[in-house]
Amino acid sequence: MRAFFVGPFLRLLPVGLLALSIQRVVFAHHPVHDVKLQFVLALVVAAGAGGGADRGAVAGFALGLMYDFSGNTPLGLMALAYGLGGIVAGYLHSFTPDPQWWLASIFAVLGAGVGELAVPVAETITGESGWITRDIFVQVPVVALAAGLLCPLLLPVGRWMMGVKRKKWKAMTE
Repeated sequence: MRAFFVGPFLRLLPVGLLALSIQRVVFAHHPVHDVKLQFVLALVVAAGAGGGADRGAVAGFALGLMYDFSGNTPLGLMALAYGLGGIVAGYLHSFTPDPQWWLASIFAVLGAGVGELAVPVAETITGESGWITRDIFVQVPVVALAAGLLCPLLLPVGRWMMGVKRKKWKAMTE
């Protein structure tokens, strides 16, 4: 019971609802080059870049389900795509114990690219929309670069949301 109150699930819900409302109110009405930026995906990859693959997957699945419940996408579609994005950003986190902000931004760009690319692929598999179009060559880079630019701002929020403590370096004693 204590793990429920100490774990990330209690923090994930309010942060996810706030991120989802920002996504629906601000970013949905102000596209960049006719591309709607994915603020929730940027938060997911920031959580993955700051906490690792397992925490990125949990954040992606939970926030993706919240996105699916609020929209008109099939249940689990965005959870799958965001989970993949969080896993990729978190897996790249395993190469360094505590990434600097610019390295975490690079991880976020790659994770967001995979997450955004997974959406039309999953829609094609489920029959939700037609085949993958040329618009993907504009959408994926714009969303990925936006996530990379937002990552330094969202990294502390993602770490707090997932309950990740920063590593403290100590000098070795002889």
